[in-house]
Amino acid sequence: MLDRKVIVVALVLSLAPLAACSAASSTAASQPSLAATPSASVTMDMGSPAAIASRSSAPGKRLPPVNAVFDYQIGGAYPPSEGVGIVTRDRGDSPVPGRYNICYVNAFQTQPAENSWWKNNHDDLLLKRNGAYVEDPNWPGELILDLSSGPKRAAIASIVDEWFKGCAGKGFQAIEPDNLDSWTRSQGLLTQADAIAFSTLLTGRAHARGLVIGQKNTPELGRAGKNAGYDFAIAEECAVYDECGDYIAVYGDNVIEIEYSDNPVSHYDRACASHGKRISVILRDRDVVAVGKPGYRYQNC
Repeated sequence: MLDRKVIVVALVLSLAPLAACSAASSTAASQPSLAATPSASVTMDMGSPAAIASRSSAPGKRLPPVNAVFDYQIGGAYPPSEGVGIVTRDRGDSPVPGRYNICYVNAFQTQPAENSWWKNNHDDLLLKRNGAYVEDPNWPGELILDLSSGPKRAAIASIVDEWFKGCAGKGFQAIEPDNLDSWTRSQGLLTQADAIAFSTLLTGRAHARGLVIGQKNTPELGRAGKNAGYDFAIAEECAVYDECGDYIAVYGDNVIEIEYSDNPVSHYDRACASHGKRISVILRDRDVVAVGKPGYRYQNC
């Protein structure tokens, strides 16, 4: 994290006109969910001092509290338990007053309910092979976004930035951008370099909105994720795949771990014993349904 006052001041001054320009270039549209799609993309020289600073830290903004009790509510919002300190909710939901709130955004793929909007308004930004949309084989209906070129990455980042704006306006403190690893399911059409380049745009946009942003999964990035500007990590099933140490090596104790109940509970138990006093570790049902719904499962170390 950059903590020198001169860097913070330089960053604020350099990003203020950028934010104003972005706001001026946005136009209303009938996009489902939070916000409209900008009609023009604001670009930044990603090698400039301001850009490097913006993707390295979010000055004055607080990271999720280390080892706080975490609740993962992306499958439906509900009142968290008394001791919960961090809550992740979908960008369509509102944050919880008095808690640290993370805004879930599917940044690298579509939400199935929004596919028609993408096809009607930004069909050129959906990844295709021989004219057919490339769909995530693990999540039916989620179409992979086309990050294969700089102009396409910039256009998609402008759309996602409007969602970040909505998160910030509601009072969320952080962003969880999902499906960073979508290149691994792209039928060879996208690369890790594409994902990192897009991540650099996302982290810069989040920081400009006063938000911190977490790396979701993808431990194979090593330090490249942090170098791209991610501030903390959200790791699913790292105990199952013996990856938790990879995240901690890069982000220290700024890691949130989610294990799932359809795996042997021994993985969760081992995580609690190994590092449950250092980082936030929870057990959730795979569909992360709301409390009271069939299949709901939650534990914390």
